[in-house]
Amino acid sequence: MQDVTLYGYWRSSASWRARIALHLVKLPFAYEAVHLVEDGGRQYSDAHTARNPMQQVPVLAWSDDDGTHRLTQSLAIIELLNDRFGGLLPEHPIARARARQLAEMVNSGIQPFQNLWLMNEVSSRGADGRALGKHAIERGLTALEREVVLGDGTAGAAGAFLVGDRPSSADACLVPQLYNARRFGIDLAPFPRLREAEAAAQAHPAFRAAHPDAQPDAVSS
Repeated sequence: MQDVTLYGYWRSSASWRARIALHLVKLPFAYEAVHLVEDGGRQYSDAHTARNPMQQVPVLAWSDDDGTHRLTQSLAIIELLNDRFGGLLPEHPIARARARQLAEMVNSGIQPFQNLWLMNEVSSRGADGRALGKHAIERGLTALEREVVLGDGTAGAAGAFLVGDRPSSADACLVPQLYNARRFGIDLAPFPRLREAEAAAQAHPAFRAAHPDAQPDAVSS
């Protein structure tokens, strides 16, 4: 893969996952910011819609011997990078499936409900979009904590990370999600196993490099 560019936003959970994966496989990439708020949201521009008809981030673009390519959706990007470089999913079939399971619990069980577009849409109809997002996060993290504990003793048991002693796609989803939970004012004390995996990730150089505050489009709080 050559001339790799990631189109993303510093605080986007999905963009963050893709950055983690790129740093874990040590693939150099250029970063192009797509501001999700300025000018009504630059993800809605014609230029970005041409990259991603869903008008979302991230988008990964690259070239190789087969031509030029682009790929959207963070888990698809992670799967591609794992197929090309390895190391983002466990080798054992059960552990690999478990990493995918835990990642999807965040990706499809929590992420859509905290999406800025959905919260704004709900609020525009007279309900509290942020309350919906907070409830979804609390519900999802409760299930995720229980699932990690239930997995103890299996091939996909948690070690230092969610699945074993190496970071996987599950951790790439977990870390941004806990960051968002704190932004929503959620108490994370009931989730000790999740926080243990987060602490292991925060000590890893790939996760540090991918942190929103380390991105060129980061905004100081």
